[in-house]
Amino acid sequence: MIVGVPKEIKTDEYRVAMIPVGVEELTRAGHKVLIQAGAGQGSGIADEQYSVYGAEIVEATPEIWQRADLIVKVKEPLPQEWPLMRAGQIVFTYFHFAADEELTRAVMRSQITAVAYETIKDSRGTLPLLTPMSEVAGRMSIQEGAKYLERPFEGRGILLGGVPGVLPANVVILGAGVVGANAAKVAAGLGANVAILDINLDRLRYLDDVMPRNVTTLFSDRHNIQDSLKRADLLIGAVLIPGARAPYLVRRQDLKLMPQGAVLIDVAIDQGGCIETSKPTTHSKPTYIVDNVIHYCVTNMPGAVGRTSTYALTNVTLPYVLQLAKKGLERAVRENPALAQGVNIRDGRVANPAVAATFGLECVP
Repeated sequence: MIVGVPKEIKTDEYRVAMIPVGVEELTRAGHKVLIQAGAGQGSGIADEQYSVYGAEIVEATPEIWQRADLIVKVKEPLPQEWPLMRAGQIVFTYFHFAADEELTRAVMRSQITAVAYETIKDSRGTLPLLTPMSEVAGRMSIQEGAKYLERPFEGRGILLGGVPGVLPANVVILGAGVVGANAAKVAAGLGANVAILDINLDRLRYLDDVMPRNVTTLFSDRHNIQDSLKRADLLIGAVLIPGARAPYLVRRQDLKLMPQGAVLIDVAIDQGGCIETSKPTTHSKPTYIVDNVIHYCVTNMPGAVGRTSTYALTNVTLPYVLQLAKKGLERAVRENPALAQGVNIRDGRVANPAVAATFGLECVP
């Protein structure tokens, strides 16, 4: 099989979908690997580090798409890439279809098979290809939140951990999954007062056992959310319903409950965001202000730490790439139920129930 790795073109995206060991494994198994020139530069990987293991370095993006049977990416295809997709091709990447109907319909028209990292679910019910990026985003959310709480960024001028004699910041986290737990760990480590809310009581009991004493767990209902907003210097949106659009937990009118200069980080923005006033931003222009609350809604947060994120991502994606290349789509998804969960669109039809429900489309599993 011919495997193609194009250079990511999303604004401020520094990750790449394959590292040199991936090229070595694929070429040793008899496959051809095409790497676009400069694809690994943002992660500190030179073209020569790929070519020494047998990769062919290709200059033009269209050539990669034209020749490859399997395209491996990091982020969803952007509009300028849509015409390059061709029927019968497998594209393996983060798609987040529920947040983008235009993308969904473009992929349906293209007749490719879209295998989405974010919906691959293993036998334990976890999302192994989403987890490492959720870990990165969760930890980064506190790092970014701490920065934008500083007064030069229009924040409240609060140090997360405070100092002796001065109260620390209050951090509120909506969602106790991988993102939320990692955010809580970092915020607590910096000395902030942390409240983490979720509807899964078993998860809250677990976090109550393992988190330090400055982390409080709360059941996520409308009243608890509103009470928490009144004290929130930093709000983290960390809600996930696999494959589906994130629900709004904070409405526009709720922002008036928050202190002036508070910061919110909507990590769920990839899936449409869990805060009504959220809209996608970039690392170049990461924030905007609504009702005196600073909004940070960067859709590819882990892209800023490209090297860490690339290695964390490819650690988990490579085994699936090898399976698709060796067995082809039919056999690979038949033998690996987790991989089958990743097939969102095939032959112009939606195969993921959550995506189909989001846009009122027929689902053909």
